[in-house]
Amino acid sequence: MAYRKLGRTSAHRKSMLRNLTTDLLVNGKIVTTETRAKEVRKFADKMITLGKKGDLASRRHAAAFVMDVVADVKEDGENVVVQTAVQKLFDDVAPRYAERNGGYTRILKMEQRRGDAAKMVVIELV
Repeated sequence: MAYRKLGRTSAHRKSMLRNLTTDLLVNGKIVTTETRAKEVRKFADKMITLGKKGDLASRRHAAAFVMDVVADVKEDGENVVVQTAVQKLFDDVAPRYAERNGGYTRILKMEQRRGDAAKMVVIELV
């Protein structure tokens, strides 16, 4: 098989991976299990590649996948600027990797989770 099922139905799995990918792009790093992190890496790399292209079709593909959440709120004098996750992807995250040809994420192993001894990792943007 080309992917892991992660013990979820297809709709739940897609939603979980969308949420984890969005959180990774917004926050820069997340703590999750090893198998989930390996799946999220695939989607995060695809989203950053779309961000590097920067055209309208890529923006629409990314907007269809990434959750519509507020990534950042800034005050510019009297104006309040709200940045969504897709805007952060295209404006902040993707330009950092303009010279890089892949491998945008790093997985660092942590100690096991106490309750069920699952292998925990930190996945972060390089």
